[in-house]
Amino acid sequence: MSTSAETPGAEAARLRARLNDWSYRYYVLDDPAVPDAEYDRLFRQLQALEEAHPELISADSPTQRVGDRPLEGFEEVRHEVPMLSLGNAFDDADLMDFDRRIRERLDLDGDVEYVAEPKLDGLAVSLVYENGQLVRGATRGDGQTGENITSNIRTLRSVPLTLRGDAPALVEIRGEVMMTHEGFAELNERQLAAGLKTFANPRNAAAGSLRQLDMKLTAQRPLEFFAYSVARLEGQDWPARHSELLEKVRDWGLRVNREVRTCAGVQALRAFYDDILKRRDRLGYDIDGVVYKVDRLDWQNDLGFVSRAPRWAVAHKFPAQEEITVLREVEFQVGRTGAITPVARLEPVQVGGVTVSNATLHNMDEITRLDLRIGDTVVIYRAGDVIPKVVSVVTERRPADARPISLPAHCPVCGSEIFTPEGEAIARCTGGLICSAQRKEALRHFASRRAMDIEGLGEKLVDALVEQGLVHTLADLYRLEAEPVAALERMGEKSATNLIAALEKSKQMPLSRFLFALGILQIGEETAKALASSFGELPAIRQADEILLLAVPDVGGKVAQSVAAFFHEAHNQEVIDELLALGLTARGNGAPAPEFVARLTVAHVLNAAKTLNAPLQGIGQKSLEKLGEQFADVGALLHADAQVLADAGLPENAASAVRAWLSDADWAARLQRCHEQIAALRERAPATEQVQRPLAGQTWVLTGSLASLTRDQAKAMLEQLGAKVAGSVSKNTACVAAGEAAGSKLAKAEELGIPVLDEAGLLAMLAEHGLTPSA
Repeated sequence: MSTSAETPGAEAARLRARLNDWSYRYYVLDDPAVPDAEYDRLFRQLQALEEAHPELISADSPTQRVGDRPLEGFEEVRHEVPMLSLGNAFDDADLMDFDRRIRERLDLDGDVEYVAEPKLDGLAVSLVYENGQLVRGATRGDGQTGENITSNIRTLRSVPLTLRGDAPALVEIRGEVMMTHEGFAELNERQLAAGLKTFANPRNAAAGSLRQLDMKLTAQRPLEFFAYSVARLEGQDWPARHSELLEKVRDWGLRVNREVRTCAGVQALRAFYDDILKRRDRLGYDIDGVVYKVDRLDWQNDLGFVSRAPRWAVAHKFPAQEEITVLREVEFQVGRTGAITPVARLEPVQVGGVTVSNATLHNMDEITRLDLRIGDTVVIYRAGDVIPKVVSVVTERRPADARPISLPAHCPVCGSEIFTPEGEAIARCTGGLICSAQRKEALRHFASRRAMDIEGLGEKLVDALVEQGLVHTLADLYRLEAEPVAALERMGEKSATNLIAALEKSKQMPLSRFLFALGILQIGEETAKALASSFGELPAIRQADEILLLAVPDVGGKVAQSVAAFFHEAHNQEVIDELLALGLTARGNGAPAPEFVARLTVAHVLNAAKTLNAPLQGIGQKSLEKLGEQFADVGALLHADAQVLADAGLPENAASAVRAWLSDADWAARLQRCHEQIAALRERAPATEQVQRPLAGQTWVLTGSLASLTRDQAKAMLEQLGAKVAGSVSKNTACVAAGEAAGSKLAKAEELGIPVLDEAGLLAMLAEHGLTPSA
């Protein structure tokens, strides 16, 4: 209680301290100091005091958790440290593999100590405190950029506005905002009473509540925050272990889940998983698994990251929630990259609080594995936000009129052929240049910097051009005129003029970049370079049989099939013809690479044909080699009679198989085309001694910034001289070209005694071989 001697300022400070301490006891320690009614009484007392003395209001006052006016929108926040996702473990084998990889990378024989915690099913957020004061709250977003939700975060009682104790100069705390089952039930009751729409599940309710533009609505929602990591810490030393870091977070006044445990070794992790799984329904909140993290922070640093996930952590997922329903139909959808995905249309059913009427079937192999038919009763599952999936068929309920499911021969969107690469499960539309389902993705890729590099043709402009009907295929880009482009939203005359100029500039492009720009499945930059260098010109690649493609360096059966399928599709050829007619020039070397042509022997053709499932499977490698030595070219092989085959030393059964193969009309016609294509390539190929590649067999590394040319230009010139350009320095590196601000790569080169060229030295070396940046 206040005393007559106590000033209003002192009384306000005392009440704030008391209320903040009670919040800490309630939310963090799970040890309430007073009944809710007593908290509410002091809260109202502080509120009245601040209303009488507005000058006493402070940012960290419990009364200031709710602002006055709704926001107009959320600002973007760039995360200083990306909010990465986690890799998944779905069973014991995955868990054992995770632990094995950790121990192998750390070179450990004994058990690793981990921190294990429930994987809360909520919304990941980041809290930034400066000198103990909450200054920013943000959503995860895409991991790189999120939304500023500071005003809404301030309404959560479990988020302190001021840190307790010895607060650091800066700390960024990561955690999960979620809703308990009890809070969720109460919220839906209030929604029903108010005649409003109820929420499907606690996670949706939490996410929707946290992103309200009116923070007063957020304040009315029963949201909870649990901290699970620290991304940045300044002004204090990092502790040695993640578990110690969580203790610091608790001491600062934030809640950490009380189920968190330290576990030594994989068996302890499994025991933790089994225990939490048994108690899952009694926890009072939704979890969809558990998370394991290596405890020692120095080991975390040593292990590092792969792609968008840390190597030192994994999410061990729980078995999914399941339900039974009936498969009414299967539709085939076309993804933005041409993947054909079968989608199950189901009798609607409730799974985990959500009405499910569609489920993914992934691919035709999955349909075959399930022995799935239209009309079947099926088991589906849904875990968290994972797309519902058909997992099994209740065959005893199969009706007599159940219908088989078959993959359509042609794309349901554009009518192009559907192609399934050998050994792969995913079928794809081959009409990548004309299919409307792939249109935007094809245009974005075509215009990208490493492809045709059409400056100004970004994602939003591509969307606008397609949605306004100005562009249907790649060729339509080169038919654009400035006036209709300028009329698009956020465009103008200058921007439109610049775009037309950029399109005109892109018409002169190296063959390798044009091939990459076409977006052919499995064709990256390096494979496109190999194709361009091997064939030397576009027409030869467009008509090349898979047998010839298999002679290109690093091109295997899947890539060869993909290239051949792309150019076999008439729609794609038509678009390429249109591009060429509109003035686009894909510049190649003009001649095929001699080493490529030298590989196009009869022996190669025979081995490639066998790879492509020619009826030669009973013939051994030695017999194929004998045949290859017997014939000068494929034409001679085609005209070989039984005696010639016998003279080659083949066993009778092998000779019979070859005769049967050569008499097959389709294969004979294909081999004749290959013979003609090889002959044409040999005619165009220069003599081997005329080719000068002084850096052949050498590995170079580029580091730092170059003033006279871009990194891509330098890489292209080095490759033109025969070098391989790598991303890291090793003992096998021949030379390092170092520009300004060269870092660790330069240091490692000096440590290993590897030759280093500065920019002037690099330019001089290139000039010796007739290459300059302007070239």
